[in-house]
Amino acid sequence: MKQITTDNLLQLSDTAAHAARLRANVNFHPELNDPVQRLAIAMEPGTYIRPHRHPHTFELLLPLRGRFIVLNYDDEGTVIRRVVLGEECAVLEMPANTWHSVLSLDHQGVIFEVKQGGYQPIAEQDFMSWAPAEGQPGTQQLIAWYSKANVGDRYPG
Repeated sequence: MKQITTDNLLQLSDTAAHAARLRANVNFHPELNDPVQRLAIAMEPGTYIRPHRHPHTFELLLPLRGRFIVLNYDDEGTVIRRVVLGEECAVLEMPANTWHSVLSLDHQGVIFEVKQGGYQPIAEQDFMSWAPAEGQPGTQQLIAWYSKANVGDRYPG
């Protein structure tokens, strides 16, 4: 039996807090080619999740600890949905090909993610072209925008 204990959550959050990317994960699936990807991801405020999509799979998100803003976009990058997971929403499932980004609002935030596998890295064409790549200038400004973006908004950067 696999389980995530409260101590596991704290350890994972501590790892994320000390990681350069401010996130860390633990996989429930035994191998990257498993047909169902299941993982807990600790995300500290300030971690950058570039707007992206998964053409091949749905994505189910469940907050284990903390709150997360999930933004969905149309193909042009306009926000079409804003949800605060862990506050107004307990579980969120997005269909395949849904543009989205995630912002952790709380220290020690942990989200559980389920996707169809096997693992596939995100291809460049599945990132929003207007969003900077991780480690590039402008990521901190985009993270700040996530926190206040509403339906109908487009990133001005």
